[in-house]
Amino acid sequence: MAGFTLLPSRLLACPSRSLPRLLHHHANLILRCKMSSSSSSSLAQSITLTSQPNEPVLVSAAPGISSSDFRDAIDSSLFRNWLRNLESESGILADGTMTLKQVLIQGVDMFGKRIGFLKFKAGIFDNETGIVFARGPAVAVLILLESDGESYAVLTEQVRVPTGKILLELPAGMLDDDKGDFVGTAVREVEEEIGIKLKKEDMVDLTAFLDPSTGHRIFPSPGGCDEEMSVFLYRGKVEQETIRHLQGKETGLREHGEFIKVRLIPYRELWRKTADAKVLVSIGLYEMAQREGLLPRH
Repeated sequence: MAGFTLLPSRLLACPSRSLPRLLHHHANLILRCKMSSSSSSSLAQSITLTSQPNEPVLVSAAPGISSSDFRDAIDSSLFRNWLRNLESESGILADGTMTLKQVLIQGVDMFGKRIGFLKFKAGIFDNETGIVFARGPAVAVLILLESDGESYAVLTEQVRVPTGKILLELPAGMLDDDKGDFVGTAVREVEEEIGIKLKKEDMVDLTAFLDPSTGHRIFPSPGGCDEEMSVFLYRGKVEQETIRHLQGKETGLREHGEFIKVRLIPYRELWRKTADAKVLVSIGLYEMAQREGLLPRH
């Protein structure tokens, strides 16, 4: 029997999620504010990193960025997480050969009361300048349902405006706060996008099998985006009636602009049916973990 609850067909709704403002004090940061509100182009703040205590970093706002957006950007978990990555064991600043000189905040997109996307330009010593699209941690879930000897992968069919296409993807989503509840977010995203309620204890973190140096996350697009993702696996056995019920089911949070159809694909065909990188990565992680005998008995 399946270890999940199949929810009735409906357009899911959820309460507005808000991100509490982070405190200015942080273990790895000393903030020194020199801010003017006369115009967005004059907004600036100096921060000092523990890895370069004698070389403060100038954070400024591009024209058009309001003072409130500028403050929210610096206080955001997206910006703080990026700074932590810089100073981590495998970070750019870890060995002291490079320094962060300046950061220019270029764009702030709000999701309700929290920052959803943050765009900025970072100047690193030795003339290295990077443009960062920050969206923070995320999760994806490979759901495999076995029925009558066939294993099916559960995907979402969504309009993806950046690609100009309709894509088949794994159920996925971003963490709404900085508490790091990856498995909880994975369960919630499956409920919102697929309409089934999974149990946390039935989820297997496939990225946990990666080497510790990776941080047990994958970076889908490290050339421009900070997104780091955990990939989870769920396996269950169901009746054919469940497969028929899920196929083509319409779900998603309409108030968040989600218009989703559920699609079930035989697992043996999955690798060639979609260009979604999350799907292809999950197949590789699943197959290798299975080959190494790392998966719990199913």
